[in-house]
Amino acid sequence: MIFDATHYWLRNAHIPSSLIVSGNKWTSRKAANDGLLLVDLEIADGSISTILAAGTFDSYTYPSLDLKGGMVLACFVDLHTHLDKGHSSPRTPNPDGTFDSALKTAQSDAKKWNADEVYRRMEFGLKCSYAHGTAAIRTHIDAFGKQGEMSFSVFRELRRQWHGSSGVAPCANRMILQAVSLVPLDYFLAPEGDKLADLVAESEGILGGVAYMNPDIDQQLDRVFALAKDRNLNLDFHSDETNDSNSITLRHIAQAIIRHKYKGNVVCGHCCSLAVQENAEANKTIQLVKKAGIGVVSLPMCNLYLQGRMPKQTPRWRGVTLLHELKQAKVPVAIASDNCRDPFFAFGDHDGLEVFNMSVRIAHLDHPYGDWVNSITSTPADLMGLPDVGRIGVGLPADLILFKARNYSELLSRSQHDRIVLRNGTAIDTALPDYAELDDLFVK
Repeated sequence: MIFDATHYWLRNAHIPSSLIVSGNKWTSRKAANDGLLLVDLEIADGSISTILAAGTFDSYTYPSLDLKGGMVLACFVDLHTHLDKGHSSPRTPNPDGTFDSALKTAQSDAKKWNADEVYRRMEFGLKCSYAHGTAAIRTHIDAFGKQGEMSFSVFRELRRQWHGSSGVAPCANRMILQAVSLVPLDYFLAPEGDKLADLVAESEGILGGVAYMNPDIDQQLDRVFALAKDRNLNLDFHSDETNDSNSITLRHIAQAIIRHKYKGNVVCGHCCSLAVQENAEANKTIQLVKKAGIGVVSLPMCNLYLQGRMPKQTPRWRGVTLLHELKQAKVPVAIASDNCRDPFFAFGDHDGLEVFNMSVRIAHLDHPYGDWVNSITSTPADLMGLPDVGRIGVGLPADLILFKARNYSELLSRSQHDRIVLRNGTAIDTALPDYAELDDLFVK
């Protein structure tokens, strides 16, 4: 098999031009309207050593594989997940699919958690992500008291195993993992907030929480920013996950960044209410978000599931934020998977392609596709501080996903279960874990 070689060529690959960050200068052939470049890639010792226009050479010294125009993407980056809750819905399903029921059900299920149980569900999610072609994940972790200590401990162990060469995979780094604390922001006004900030710092994590509109929102944010600055922590918030147009926590977060002259990285997830506000009000927030340097991550699949749900009624809106408007304002915009098979989203398989596929449909990320593929690759990598991940360039690791699909229409119209995932130029085992692995956790 060619991927067993340490030096080979991938010929006639269609790659989105927005993912290629370095390489030889060339005049390349583009596929009509898709922004795809037809190139040949040289892989040597696990890295990309050359990128040339397809057909530049008539013959190659090293082995080569003709991809026949198949698309090649950089490995996915999943900026917003909840691995600690993942795969719990078989045991404690959401009774009606609403947001309020998701909160209550998740709190009920958390009473059954222990370190081994959380470890196994989180590991199951990681195995799915890895097989699908994800290279980096940021997960939010419910962080109340002892539960937070337990789950962060599990996370640290998984990070150690997946970031190092555990003997399980052929590459040194199977998955880059980051963790964010998840509590309501009023939690930080109590002494427990200081302890949590210390735990996050000790875990080399990101300080985060859920922002709700309330009279004390600015006081809460001031405390969070003070804790973050004191411990040199980046920030990640759940913001405005509602269809209430009066919810403007995103604007308050932007104002807090400016007020505190905060220089760290800030990501805000969901931001759903922006889409139900008058244009003038939404634009005020967008301009502040741009000024504050916030990155926004939308979770289209989960919010499509939760938002606007009423018993026996058809939902009236999609739950996504103003992706196009934010991007036009030059705000970094990412998309991510969010919850997976838990009370907040009953479906999902940790597949970055499914996230992109569904997002294209839900948020009209087509006609043209432009560089929207970056929202699941290089943009979230940048927001995670990973400059060498989620892109394709000379000198970068050959962390690639190879598809038979030759353009976006083919990529997004048919299951791509036969994809080939390369990590450091070596094909990995893309077999997904069996759901039966978790059966004993759900015995009642």
